[in-house]
Amino acid sequence: MNKICPNFDEALAGIEDGMAVMIGGFGGAGAPIELIHALVERYKKTGSPGRLTVINNNAGNGAIGIAAMIYAGMVAKMVCSFPRSSDPKAFTDAYLAGEIELELVPQGTLAERIRAGGAGIPAFYTPSSYGTQVADGKPIAEFDGKHYVQERWLKADVALIKAEVADRKGNLTYRKAARNFSPLMATAAKTTIVQAGRIVEPGEIDPEQVITPGIFVNRIVEIPDPKQEEALLREGAK
Repeated sequence: MNKICPNFDEALAGIEDGMAVMIGGFGGAGAPIELIHALVERYKKTGSPGRLTVINNNAGNGAIGIAAMIYAGMVAKMVCSFPRSSDPKAFTDAYLAGEIELELVPQGTLAERIRAGGAGIPAFYTPSSYGTQVADGKPIAEFDGKHYVQERWLKADVALIKAEVADRKGNLTYRKAARNFSPLMATAAKTTIVQAGRIVEPGEIDPEQVITPGIFVNRIVEIPDPKQEEALLREGAK
C-alpha cells in the first residue's frame, strides 16, 4: 500500500466548501505550512474550499499559515484555545468585522475533545470552564461535590499534519514538541493528509518509535526542507 502523493493537488483533493479541517501545530511547532499555503493557493485560483471550520490551538500569526487562510477569506469559524498571538491582526480584524465565528476552548479540553472524537467517545465531563461564559448552555453535573461541564467530542472531515519521517504505508514519527496535537487529529479526521520531511520504506522506522500508525493516515507528500512559521515571520513573509 503506497500512500505517497506526487504533488499538492493530489494530496489535497476532495477538500470542499464547508468542511471541518483540523490543522496540527502549537504556534509554529508542527504547523504544516506547505500544505496550508498550497490550499490557500487553490482557493485563490478556484474560490474553493471556502466557509471552512478550522480547528487548531491558535488562530494564526502574521500572514502565515492559518492567518493566510483567514486573510484569503476561507475560514468561517475558528475552534481554538488562543485566538491571540504576537501578530493576531488577521483573526482580530475578521472577528471584529463579524466575518468569522470563534469557539473558544480551554487547551486541555481541546486536546481531550479531539482525543474523544478519535476514540468514539461522544461526550465527557471536565471542571474546566465551570462558572464562565465558555460553559454557558452546556450540561452541568456534580460529582463528589464538585461541578463539571459536559463537553462534546471534536471530529473533522480532514486533518492536515506535519511529520518528521513517514513510510509509504503512513506510519509516522514527529520531531520533539512538533508532535503536539497531530497524533490526536489523525485519529479524529475522516481523511488525514501529512507533509513529511522524509519518506522511507516500511520497516525502516523502528516500530517502537511509530507515534501515528499508518491506519490513521490517508495521504503523504514529501517536503524535505519545510518552512518554519517563526522564521517566515522574522523574514517579513506576506
